Amino acid sequence: MKIGLIFLLAAMLQGLTGFGFSILAVPLLTLFFSPKLMVPVLLLYSILINVVVFSSCWRSLELKRILVLLIFGIIGMPLGTHLLVVLPDNYLRIGIGFLIFVFGCLQLLGFKKKFKQNSMVSAPIGLISGILSGSISMSGPPIILLLTNQEVDKNVFRSNLAAYFFILNIFTIPVYIMNNLLTTPVLNISLKYLPALLMGVLAGNYFSHKIKEEHFRKITLLLLILLGIISIFGGIGIL
Repeated sequence: MKIGLIFLLAAMLQGLTGFGFSILAVPLLTLFFSPKLMVPVLLLYSILINVVVFSSCWRSLELKRILVLLIFGIIGMPLGTHLLVVLPDNYLRIGIGFLIFVFGCLQLLGFKKKFKQNSMVSAPIGLISGILSGSISMSGPPIILLLTNQEVDKNVFRSNLAAYFFILNIFTIPVYIMNNLLTTPVLNISLKYLPALLMGVLAGNYFSHKIKEEHFRKITLLLLILLGIISIFGGIGIL
């Protein structure tokens, strides 16, 4: 019941804002399962979620804006996968918690740094995003900060994120297979909680045009900061 609720809420967040599924789900799920088990599950779910999100805003896609990000994200992803395989679970939990805490604080404080997006900026951001995608299934924070600072339209934001995540995840699947990460337990969990996931993303997609995103966003960011702290403490062994 708890696991299904986590998937439902995380998928709803993704449907509403275009991001946040792994950011919300990872720190909670790793309290119950190993990151090496849950990250591949989230990869499979992410592909499905982003298809649903993209279907509602595909006309707003600006592929040129994410092309360099994608190329370097794909380059960085195998290194991230290697880290997932070799790093102990507690190190991964600490890394997850730290990333979520910093990302949540930056977003809550409205961090912005004006710069013109070009390959010199997009290449390192894409590389970092790819490493995070392969290791902890959280490619979003660097890309989200970049697009937020560019102040792109809401639908462009959602469409570009969905396309970026989908393509990067597709390239991640064969790398996970080669590293024996897509196992039978991963597939069993993916099937078990699929209904909760679908209900969440469809509800989020529906309400994305009906509620004030800013109020929901602030509550979500406060929750993410708390989850980041919990994940860090869990990795250290305090919780």
